[in-house]
Amino acid sequence: MKKLAVIIGAGRGMGNNIAERFAKEKFRVVLVARRQSTLDEYAAELTAQGYEVIGKAADVSDTASLTKVFADVHKQFGAVDVLIYNAAFMAGGRASELSAAEAVEHFRVDVAGAIHCVEQVLPKQIERGAGAIIFTGGLFGVYPNANADYACMSMDKAALRALAQMLNAELKGKGIFAGVVQIMGVVGSNEHFAPKNIAEAYWKLYAEKNSFEYIFD
Repeated sequence: MKKLAVIIGAGRGMGNNIAERFAKEKFRVVLVARRQSTLDEYAAELTAQGYEVIGKAADVSDTASLTKVFADVHKQFGAVDVLIYNAAFMAGGRASELSAAEAVEHFRVDVAGAIHCVEQVLPKQIERGAGAIIFTGGLFGVYPNANADYACMSMDKAALRALAQMLNAELKGKGIFAGVVQIMGVVGSNEHFAPKNIAEAYWKLYAEKNSFEYIFD
């Protein structure tokens, strides 16, 4: 039976390239993003290459829609072998200019959405004694002053790093791997940071499990 990967945050940047990388390893892949029509387009492109990929629409800031997607996935395919959380709120703003409401809005997508997805997959992974959870991190979460215009992004990526590290320590004795890929540059800014190259880091982190963190620099 094929293993199942769910990619939260599908798109022509990182999401679809991560999907393709896992599909190459004979994974069945579920793409998740907000618009079903766009997901159908992405899935058709990957299916045309011989991969088994479908799209299911959900808004990561809406826990009810995420819960429904995972319920559908479990009913259709069973347990999720690999969860990859690649969603992020990309708006800017300096630390001195933030409002509490803005911070909560960002956190809902960047961190709370990730936690809710973990809630959906973890019980079945623990039951089976196998599974993996991988988050997309980045430069701002490691070096918060790398770009002061993205204060919320820095705080939230730092929170994801801490979450990955804690989950990794807590779950490894239960057969579950948790980790984060730190993308230390701008995706697509040059050939090195091309999405297809960064996607390789997700596979290596999953396959090797040498550390909770893969620094792609």
